[in-house]
Amino acid sequence: MTFLRSVVGKLWFTILLLVSFVLFILTIMLLELFQNHNTLETKTNLTNTAEKIADVLEAHPNDQLPLGLEISWEIIDDVTKVVIVKNDHEVFYSPNTEKDKKLTIDDIKNDSDFLAVYHHKNSIEKVSTLSSKDIDQDASYSIIGIPLTLPGEKNGAVFIYQSLEVMQETSNETTKYILLVAGVAIILTTIFAFFLSTRITAPLRKMREAAFEVARGKFDTKVPILTHDEIGELATAFNQMGRQLKFNMNALSQEKEQLASILSSMADGVITFNRDGTILITNPPADRFLQYWYYEKGGFTDAEAIPSQVMELFQESLEKEKEQIGEISLQGRHWVILVSPLYSNRFIRGAVAVLRDMTHERQLEKMRKDFIANVSHELRTPISMLQGYSEAIMDDIAETQEEKKEMAKVIYDESLRMGRLVNELLDLARMEAGHLHLSVEDVNLSAFINRIIYKFQGLAKDNEILLNAEVENDSSPVLFDPDRIEQVLTNLIDNAIRHTPKGGKVKVTVVSDARGVKMEVADSGSGIPEEDLPFVFERFYKADKARTRGRAGTGLGLAIAKNIIDAHRGTISVRSKTGIGATFSFLLPRKKED
Repeated sequence: MTFLRSVVGKLWFTILLLVSFVLFILTIMLLELFQNHNTLETKTNLTNTAEKIADVLEAHPNDQLPLGLEISWEIIDDVTKVVIVKNDHEVFYSPNTEKDKKLTIDDIKNDSDFLAVYHHKNSIEKVSTLSSKDIDQDASYSIIGIPLTLPGEKNGAVFIYQSLEVMQETSNETTKYILLVAGVAIILTTIFAFFLSTRITAPLRKMREAAFEVARGKFDTKVPILTHDEIGELATAFNQMGRQLKFNMNALSQEKEQLASILSSMADGVITFNRDGTILITNPPADRFLQYWYYEKGGFTDAEAIPSQVMELFQESLEKEKEQIGEISLQGRHWVILVSPLYSNRFIRGAVAVLRDMTHERQLEKMRKDFIANVSHELRTPISMLQGYSEAIMDDIAETQEEKKEMAKVIYDESLRMGRLVNELLDLARMEAGHLHLSVEDVNLSAFINRIIYKFQGLAKDNEILLNAEVENDSSPVLFDPDRIEQVLTNLIDNAIRHTPKGGKVKVTVVSDARGVKMEVADSGSGIPEEDLPFVFERFYKADKARTRGRAGTGLGLAIAKNIIDAHRGTISVRSKTGIGATFSFLLPRKKED
């Protein structure tokens, strides 16, 4: 079945069927033609032979009749029988006539057609049996009757006959020959059909193989042009198609790469939705937005893959067929969302959401509002205390020497606080100006972390807080400035202890890998409000005083820490949930050796 379904099988079967039909019709016509011709030829020969015998007998009358008979018997062949009727009493049979297959004088007299030869001197042609005494009743003979005129005889005739089986054998031989020729023609046709189909299908198979290669992306595949006919033109067109496909695919690939580059380099996030709300394409800023959303929800679920505000805007844009604008805040960052429908011809096939991070603008706005208040707050308190206690000493409000010393100590502490504030401002200014000098050296992480933890164990015990550290993969030393990193960790651990209630935990985690060293300070304190997260690394930022215990800081520690980490070409970040705690983490990359 597979062979018949192929082009070779179909072509072979079609040619063979056509040739067989033509040969069948031709064979029937040839058989009929040869049979008619053979019958006519036999009758003509018999008639000529009978006429010759009659002429010979008429040329040898009376005493020469035996000679005429001898000559007549020489004229006929083995399968031809002759009956010579001289008169009603004298009948001569050819020597090859069998006794049971004779045409007797009685048979001649009983047949009206044969009597016509006597009475009317007419020649006859007839197909009949010889006599009722013939053993083979089904045998038919072709009988020719010619009138014979001899001197002294009134009625005479020559009857010559031949069995139709002889003519049938001749026809059978002819049929065998024709069938043999037809069989040879069919075999030659099969060979020709296979040869022709091979010539046709060989390039077609090569085209099929080349088509599969092109389907697999090998557009350089070429079909050899073996002929200059229609198949050769098809191969040429196929090669041109492959080149055009390669050109179009390269153009599409370049356009796709350009769109991907533009999309990935955009500062705004882009999310493309299908009509059913499925995300099709995102760029890195959009991925960061989704990561904030997953962290906010505590993980990823199919039901909450997209914030509900975004989905509402998406549904409105599809229903109203207009762009929709909204805002959303996650982990202290603010985004403005613009959702526009996407059209395919005249039908909406989805929507595209553009996410613009407005955190920096909101930070600047908040900083503009809070800067004066923060600076005035930080400076007003020590100045007021210095002024108040100085006036108390000048007005002799302090009566005893001990009271004067206590007031002088307050003035001294506040002056130290102002000096520390000024020094930190100067350090921060130098860092931001790029004048921070780092003394980089190989540091053993375990010894370094243990020393810092040991320094804070007393403060942690006083506040009933569990402080521990965990160092992973510290087999190789790491290059960084130990004093500056200690300053960062000191600030982070101190903040964590001050913001963690009694019975809480503070954990320092250090992980070293091929990228660098990642350090985390996690606490189980009250956490940082979401709206304050974008500003924790700004100067003068301080959490709600009600959530701190003990002395308040200057609000510059985290800003200094960020500048130190930036000087190490690292990154620092914070994650927090109110009532659960906060986690500060920074990454120090490994420096490549020249």
